[in-house]
Amino acid sequence: MEKAEEWMNYGLELAKEFGPKLLTAILIYVIGAWIIKKIVKTARKVMSKSKYDESLQRFLLDLVSWGLKVFLIIIVISRLGVDVTTFAAVIAAAGLAVGLALQGSLSNFAGGVLLMIFKPYRIGDLIEAQGVLGVVKGIEIFTTKLVTPQNKLAIIPNGAMANGNIINYTTEGKMRVDTVIGVGYGEDIKKTKEVLLKVLTTNPKVLEDPAPSVNVLELADSSVNFAVRPFCKPEDYWDVYFATYENCKLALDAAGIEIPYPHQVEIHKER
Repeated sequence: MEKAEEWMNYGLELAKEFGPKLLTAILIYVIGAWIIKKIVKTARKVMSKSKYDESLQRFLLDLVSWGLKVFLIIIVISRLGVDVTTFAAVIAAAGLAVGLALQGSLSNFAGGVLLMIFKPYRIGDLIEAQGVLGVVKGIEIFTTKLVTPQNKLAIIPNGAMANGNIINYTTEGKMRVDTVIGVGYGEDIKKTKEVLLKVLTTNPKVLEDPAPSVNVLELADSSVNFAVRPFCKPEDYWDVYFATYENCKLALDAAGIEIPYPHQVEIHKER
């Protein structure tokens, strides 16, 4: 009984000493988290009104949010009675150890900063990087997210993006669609070019400037191959690509121009 009373008294003393600090710390955290949320929300509105680039908005908001949260945690810990100076030293030592262990993540962060400064691509751009083709969905602190033509989400580290080759198909606003159409050697080249060019000029998604072109590409083994090259907006690429092949086939058939294909010849031997 005496030991139980001693433990109870000890618990009451701890509650009296640390209870108010703990409650205050919890209150500070709740209020601080609410304030941080309001600050981030307000900053987002200000950036939107100032017409900041969307990718830069997300990056800066993530940075501000995490920085304020770390600051809030330090305040809460100091309110619990922990020496902030000692805590800062521990954080610094831990930060060094974590930094050495997470060099890749730090390089990704640095890569994200470089991407924000030089802006090789923006949200909504069609790009090709690290062997992936897709539309930029988001540029975050450590990674860039792309949505591929197959509607797959590709997450690529910013360090690799900043240090690798990037092809941006959206920046110039125009893309060339490269297709090859072959016709028989007996067909009239001039007439074939006219038929193929008409297919391109009648497609509303094919741009007038630069003008589409049709030229003899090569004299292959069994066909004369034409380079059929329309220009279009990046978002219309696949529509124009598939339509070009389909409409060229229909137009050539209608004009009586043969598209060569392998023929099987039967050889009859006399007995």
